[in-house]
Amino acid sequence: MGDRLVQKDLAKTLRYLSEKGADGFYQGKIAKILVDESKKNGGILQLKDFAQYQVEELTPLTCHYHGYQIISAPPPSSGGVALCEMLNILETYPLHKMGFHAAQGSHYIIEAMRFAFADRNNKLGDPDFVNNPVAELISKKYAAEQRKAIAVSRATPSSLLPLDSAPKEGENTTHYSIVDKFGNAVAVTYTINRFFGSYMIAGNTGFFLNDEMDDFAAKPGVANQFGLVQGEANGIQPGKRPLSSMMPTLVLKGQKPFIVVGSPGGPRIISSVLLTILNILDYGLDVQAAVDAPRFHQQWLPEVVDIEKTPAVFSADTQAKLVGMGYHFKRHALWGAVEAIVLDPHTHWLYGGSDYRKPSGGAAGY
Repeated sequence: MGDRLVQKDLAKTLRYLSEKGADGFYQGKIAKILVDESKKNGGILQLKDFAQYQVEELTPLTCHYHGYQIISAPPPSSGGVALCEMLNILETYPLHKMGFHAAQGSHYIIEAMRFAFADRNNKLGDPDFVNNPVAELISKKYAAEQRKAIAVSRATPSSLLPLDSAPKEGENTTHYSIVDKFGNAVAVTYTINRFFGSYMIAGNTGFFLNDEMDDFAAKPGVANQFGLVQGEANGIQPGKRPLSSMMPTLVLKGQKPFIVVGSPGGPRIISSVLLTILNILDYGLDVQAAVDAPRFHQQWLPEVVDIEKTPAVFSADTQAKLVGMGYHFKRHALWGAVEAIVLDPHTHWLYGGSDYRKPSGGAAGY
């Protein structure tokens, strides 16, 4: 606190890009520096790789939950698909009546995570290379079929799910949520994957190179650094984009923004955003309480349910009931950094919730 970091190289790069635009990066001197550094370190990047790259603008994914419209990221992000799939599964369960973090409701939420991650890890990839069955996965009919496979009082062994293969994704991602005075809402998530990406800065560009190759299933069926096991759909191919869990999300009420939310956290982004939305819509928590509430996470494989170390996610009685249902728990350091805004439809006030887990952000209005 109080130290000043002066980044002269980065400042020069940003000035250059402000003058040259995207071409300055993909076809200018920055691309040449990156290619030269790649060759110097045994890499295979070429100038044509940068020149041929095109940013794709995709149609957002939409679904509905209890009358709210969910708008989230489509493949090659897996987050929107998984979120809609989980919400569809949970829609018929009276979570509010079951109680916040009570055993029965938590059982259903964990199972929804398990089933959605099984599909996420095996069926999704870059839509330019893989036929993603998105319409099926986010349909109410598919959710009804999954609910039939969820027992009332027993955990589903992940090994029993009918899948082709068993499932690294960085947690050093950044998210921010914004709403302006005109009611425009923006959710933005971006990442360099692991802490400091690849740990390398090319030449005098001043910025770290990412480690996004780690998001591919380098060896399908083998766990990555976060225990995520993925299938062939996310295998490495030239020109292919890796599967992400990033999911900047808007929740609309009556065609108007109601919640703007997102988070870093690798695959735990998906459970962090899900739980925040459920905390607001089903359990009636205010946005800050919804963001701060302790979290749990299940991603199909490994079999365990991750729970944050402190504060206690479940009461001793609730956790004992869940263990009796067949769940295995593993304590994990705090994860995610949800940044959320709720728009009160009656007063038109904006309420911001900034995650205490990574207090580098904050909620502010101007």
